[in-house]
Amino acid sequence: MVPGARLVMLGKQGAGKGTQCVRLSRHYVVPHISTGDMFRAAVKTGTDLGSKVQSFLDAGELIPDDLVISVIAERLTHHDTLGRGFVLDGFPRTVHQADVLNKIVEPHKIDLVVNISVPTEMVLERLATRMVCVDCQTNYSPQQMPKVNGLCDVCGGEVISRRDDNEKAIKMRLELYETQTNPLLDYYGSRGILLEVDGTGPVDDVTLGLIQGIDEVLTHARQESR
Repeated sequence: MVPGARLVMLGKQGAGKGTQCVRLSRHYVVPHISTGDMFRAAVKTGTDLGSKVQSFLDAGELIPDDLVISVIAERLTHHDTLGRGFVLDGFPRTVHQADVLNKIVEPHKIDLVVNISVPTEMVLERLATRMVCVDCQTNYSPQQMPKVNGLCDVCGGEVISRRDDNEKAIKMRLELYETQTNPLLDYYGSRGILLEVDGTGPVDDVTLGLIQGIDEVLTHARQESR
């Protein structure tokens, strides 16, 4: 296993990004930093950040760049990320955010950006049937249901359908991904740090493909830098 890593995970909503980020976080022993999880937790606990986030959600607006960037920048100053690295999930979403991220992590660099590739028709099907734990955000599907009906296998929390997984919201998120986030593939591809991984297979197979691909790239890069 390659020790530590600074990874960015990309992929359409429903590509299985959250599940794989958790697994990679455990494998490389680095924190999984999810903007979505942080914002949902802030809303749930009623913090000042949560109130700001909720006001944008209620208005049907995207959370502004400056707010997202400030939250990520603060999180990446913590000892666990400075010491070992991280798996970033949900950030960056735009080329501007990617430029800012490069400055945030200086003097280090992002080791690798991984795109989990899944056809749009497949993610639409997945999102329409997805369920999530209200406490730890573990995702479930008809193919991977909780062992005890309605209760999360990980923490015992309630498993529900996400309110934003309706057809209108799903299509809006996918359209935003195409216009705002898809350009990141060219951005990171031109820098030679993009790894494409097929996300259509069983969850365990995708995990294995991710680890093998990441280890191969990072091992080669670190040998070259010696």
